[in-house]
Formats: sequence, structure tokens, C-alpha cells
Amino acid sequence: MIRVLLADDQSLVRAGFKALLDAQPDIEVAGEAADGEEALRRVRELRPDVVLMDIRMPALDGLAATRRITDDDALKGVKVIMLTTFELDEYVFEAIRSGASGFLVKDTEPDELLRAVRAVVEGDALLSPGVTRRLIAEFAARSKEPGVEGALAELTEREREVMALVGIGLSNDEIARRLVVSPLTAKTHVSRTMVKLGARDRAQLVVLAYESGLVRPGWLG
Repeated sequence: MIRVLLADDQSLVRAGFKALLDAQPDIEVAGEAADGEEALRRVRELRPDVVLMDIRMPALDGLAATRRITDDDALKGVKVIMLTTFELDEYVFEAIRSGASGFLVKDTEPDELLRAVRAVVEGDALLSPGVTRRLIAEFAARSKEPGVEGALAELTEREREVMALVGIGLSNDEIARRLVVSPLTAKTHVSRTMVKLGARDRAQLVVLAYESGLVRPGWLG
């Protein structure tokens, strides 16, 4: 059973998400929070698998709450999906850099929300359909200058190649087709790369791909 915490200052939004999630046989809403401070308390108390975190909340915003969650080693297993009204909210880029597993716009289709919750539990990054490449391109434009490639020293050439493809927004299936390997092999390469680099998920792998200089703005085509 996947346990979810809902953090949003709008009770109607929480009620809608709760009704959808609780109707699933493999998902349950473990708790709710109306602001960032309450979200932190509830996360520490309940240890949910996934937090659906609104970016803009009173007391402590979702971005600050996400930083505290992802910086806490005791909460390492908790995945955060940011919720936003706008597809390219300016805070989303910093949220992903801070360890969020991805983001969804609030008017996303119900099936996509359910896929999101299940995907992040499996360690996949989640971005709303149709905005993945635009998000990465915008992130790249805002990111700091590429650093040295020392962090990539432990990677094999194939793992670097796979990391670069993750960095430009390709899924495991797309990577498999590009490299003419099976999807399972592509997934294995991605997983090994994340382990070697200490990345929480694919979203952080994208960040590392840009910050190491392995991928640079303009490569999206």
C-alpha cells in the first residue's frame, strides 16, 4: 500500500485528491496538512511514501518544506511531488534541485496523478505531460555554470551516455530505442548511475547532468 500525505492550504483541493486516491486499491491517504509547518510535522509523524506538496502555502511554503524533508536523512524514503497552478512556476526549478521528485499542475488528469504517485515510489522522476523538455530547457538556462566532471569519474562510458539521454528528457523506453537495447537494460543503467552518484531519483540525475557539464543548454534540438 502506497501511503500519501496531502499538503495544500485549500481544503477543497485536498478533498478532491483524497477521494481519488482512497478509491485506489493500492493507495491510501495517510494524512493531510494545510501549511508547510504542519506538513513537516505530519511527515515526521506518519512517514508517508509520497507527499503531494503545494508550492504556495502559508506559514512555510512548499519549497522550504521540501528542502527540509529532502535534507533530513531520517526521511530519505519520502518522495515529494510539487503541485502548482502554472506549468512553469519559477519555484519548480529550485524545488527539483532541492530533491523533489517532480511536479504536476493542479488541473492534471486523474489518471496522470495516479501514475505520478506510483512512478515516484518506483524512483522515477515525474513531470506533467508535454512540459518535460520545456522544463529541462528552462532549468538549463537558469542553472549555474557547469562544474568539473570529477563526480562522473566512476561512471562507465555507457552510463555517461545514458545519463546524458536522461538529461535531455528521454524515458527508459526512448533510451532503449536510441541505444538499441532492451528497456530493462536501459532501466538498469539508469539505476546504477543514480546509485553511483547518490541521486535520489531521475529528477536529480537531470540536475547533475547539467551541473557536471555532461549536458549543456541547446542540446534539446
